[in-house]
Amino acid sequence: MRTVTPVLTGLLLATLGGSRALAATLDTKTLETAVEGAYQAYRHLEDGEPAQYIPALATADPDRFAIVLMTVDGKVITRGDSDVAFPIMSAAKPFTAALVMQQRGAQALVDELGVEPTGDPFNALTGIIRTRHEPLNPLVNAGAITAVSMIRVEEPRQRWPLLLDYLSRFAGEPLQLQDAVYQSVSTSNYRNRALVNLLQQEDWLEAEADTTLDIYNRQSCVAVTAQQLAVMGATLANAGVNPVTREPVLAPELVMQVLALMTLNGFYDESGWWAFTAGLPAKSGVGGGIVAVAPGELAIATYSPRLSPAGNSMRGMLAIQAISRELGLSLFNPGTAYDSTADSSTAP
Repeated sequence: MRTVTPVLTGLLLATLGGSRALAATLDTKTLETAVEGAYQAYRHLEDGEPAQYIPALATADPDRFAIVLMTVDGKVITRGDSDVAFPIMSAAKPFTAALVMQQRGAQALVDELGVEPTGDPFNALTGIIRTRHEPLNPLVNAGAITAVSMIRVEEPRQRWPLLLDYLSRFAGEPLQLQDAVYQSVSTSNYRNRALVNLLQQEDWLEAEADTTLDIYNRQSCVAVTAQQLAVMGATLANAGVNPVTREPVLAPELVMQVLALMTLNGFYDESGWWAFTAGLPAKSGVGGGIVAVAPGELAIATYSPRLSPAGNSMRGMLAIQAISRELGLSLFNPGTAYDSTADSSTAP
C-alpha cells in the first residue's frame, strides 16, 4: 500500500514555509512589471479557440484576457478582464480533492482513488477498469467524479451545499452557479455520462451515480472571476489560510498534497511540459481559467477561453510561464544564475 509518510510531510512543510524568504524580495514594482510584461506579450495572441463541445462555452468571447497575481499578504495586481465571470470547470477539482482530504485524510485519497498521472486526456476512460491496474487521480474527470461521491454528508442533499460553501471559503466570498452553463453542460455531457456509468459498474462510487454526476456538473459550472480564482490559489500558497478573510480553510500538511496533485496532474497530457516550462503547481479548466501557486509566496490566475488541443488556455499558460521565468518562481529553480529570457514557451 502506498503511504503518505511523516518524513515526506515534514520535508514538504519545510519547503512550504521556507519559500517565504523569496516573497520578501518581490516588491510591488517587480511584480507589476512581470504581470504587465506578460499581459502585453500575449493579449493579442490568437492561437486556440473556446471549447466547442459545450454549447455555452463555444460562444465565449475569445478576446477576453485577464491576469491576477495575489501575494500571501493580500497584495493584488490585476490586468485585463479580471472582473469577468466564467465557469471554473476543472480548476475546481483540486479544491474538491482538498475537501475529501480534509474530511478523510490524504491516505484515504491514495488508497481509495489514487494520485498517479494518467498521461491521457482529461475525459479518458483510463483507470476505471480495475483489473487493468491503470492509474487514476482526482484531477481527471473519472477521478474527479469519484471524489465528489467521496464527500461525507449525513444526507445526500447536503453534498452540493457543503461543496459550494467550501469553494466559497477558498474564494473568500459566496460563489454562485452559472445556471445557463449548467443547463448547457447537463444536456451535452455525453462523455461524462459514460464515465459515471462505468464508474458505477466498477464499484468506484460512494453515492448514487446520477446525483454524483449532477453535483460534478454543478461544481464545474460555479462562476468565478480571475480575481476570485487568484484568492483561491493564494489560500493554497498561504498554507491553507485565506489571505483576505484570514480563515484557515485547509490544514497545511494537506496543502502540500493538493499542490503535489496539481504539479503532477494539473494539465493532463501537457502536465510534463508545464512542469518543464513553468515549474509551478497549477490547474486549468476548459472555461479558460488557470490557477497557479508559488508556495509560500503568491498565486497567479488567468482567464482566456482560447484553448490548446489538450484543453488548456493558450494565453494563460504562456503568461504564467513568462511571469514564473521573470520572477524565478519555479519549484525546480536551484537558486543559481540562469537566463530568464530563454524561450520555453513552445509546446511539444
